[in-house]
Amino acid sequence: MSRSVEQRIEDILDSIERCRRYVAVLDGSDSDVIDMAEDAIERNLQIIGEAASHLTAEVVAAHPEIAWPQIRGFRNILVHQYFGVDIAVIRDVVENYLPPLADAVRQHVESGEDVP
Repeated sequence: MSRSVEQRIEDILDSIERCRRYVAVLDGSDSDVIDMAEDAIERNLQIIGEAASHLTAEVVAAHPEIAWPQIRGFRNILVHQYFGVDIAVIRDVVENYLPPLADAVRQHVESGEDVP
């Protein structure tokens, strides 16, 4: 079953919020909880990349400030080169790159633009 663009945007926003919450756990002292948070963040980044790869050209074109190819590429790295993923890079992505992505897709939804 295919998901609509609206659903994919919601998937992106939900996954960004989860990453934001989970990244706070990385500074804890329980190594098992930290491992689980890292796994959860990576999974949600994969969801973001997959959902972004299914957005329409209109949605992508409306937000040229977002590095769409890098988002899709990062998903591929997480899935296919999982052994080389550095948690510092993941933290940087969550803290510095996801907020502008959330703003862009939220802005798109709030603008009332037709999403095919």
